[in-house]
Amino acid sequence: MTVEFIGMIGAQHVSEIHAADGPAIDPDFLRRFAQAHEAAGFDRVLIGYGSSSPENTQLAAHVAAHTERLGFLIAHRPGFVAPTLAARTFATADHLTGGRIAVHIITGGNDADQRRDGDYLDKDERYARTDEYLDILHRVWTAEGPVSHHGEHYRFEDFNTPVRPVQQPRIPLYFGGSSDTALRVGGKHADVYAMWGEPLAQTAEQIEAVRKAAAAAGRTEPPRISVSFRPILGATEEQAWERAHRILDQINAARGGLASFTGPKTLEPGQQVRNVGSQRLLAAAAAGELHDRALWTPTAAATNAAGNSTALVGTPETVAAALLDYVDIGVTTLLIRGYDPFDDAVDYGRELIPLVRQEIARRD
Repeated sequence: MTVEFIGMIGAQHVSEIHAADGPAIDPDFLRRFAQAHEAAGFDRVLIGYGSSSPENTQLAAHVAAHTERLGFLIAHRPGFVAPTLAARTFATADHLTGGRIAVHIITGGNDADQRRDGDYLDKDERYARTDEYLDILHRVWTAEGPVSHHGEHYRFEDFNTPVRPVQQPRIPLYFGGSSDTALRVGGKHADVYAMWGEPLAQTAEQIEAVRKAAAAAGRTEPPRISVSFRPILGATEEQAWERAHRILDQINAARGGLASFTGPKTLEPGQQVRNVGSQRLLAAAAAGELHDRALWTPTAAATNAAGNSTALVGTPETVAAALLDYVDIGVTTLLIRGYDPFDDAVDYGRELIPLVRQEIARRD
């Protein structure tokens, strides 16, 4: 079997424990960050989306010119550009990168961040728009001849373009979301369904829910499954746990951390997390700090689960075994990013990714 590894890059060095330093877009750092992931053996890197972040398709174009095989997973919120324009944008990038583009669809779980970009639809309306948007992307990427559409959110006539993806039949679509509505829409459209790192039992339940949603949508092949973690490695178990607690102390000292693509990490009195994925991580944290072999939840609790925030703690051998536990229940893609983003990517390539791939090869 094949397991895909995805990292994450950004235009400057920043994380929950590292304050942003320098310009908002540091082209040299971005280049070196991508090249570090390519050298480490990652298959793709996620380039995130936030209402204040640099436009990520252009970031992908920049680093594609400085890498050879690394794929780019571009986070995209439907609703801010027309789907016909998005189709041409991503198809153009697919050509310029030699077929290295994938799109990660994020409908948006934070109302405040949506409104910063001018989106005032509620969550159910956003998912209805995403469903229609993805129908359109699929049609215009694969149809022969003009396409017209008359829907609730979009209307156009005789769209036709020679700009089609290099990848056939179309660019891969990844999809994130944990609510019942997200499962319905993602089960219909996703090539890869992305989840945050929950305990094994809850992850297995989520996988089954995705498969049922895909079957209900009439699909004969369910989406592949991605799960994301924040591995914290040490040469010994003791060193790994010492580092984990140092990171947690830094997050707490910063009142929930210094950076996140998904919105604020601290809440006003009486305010509650509305994102279902975050609610699930916080429930896991409330149930216990350590789950299964190495899943550690205090980092999620400390950040109010703003983004993928559960850690896998231990030696490279321990964390590799924990990742393989998820592979054993049906996970096909592992998104791993560190709290020390650049250095951790290098360490994962040297110490962690080879162990997972060697074990998978041995099993094959």
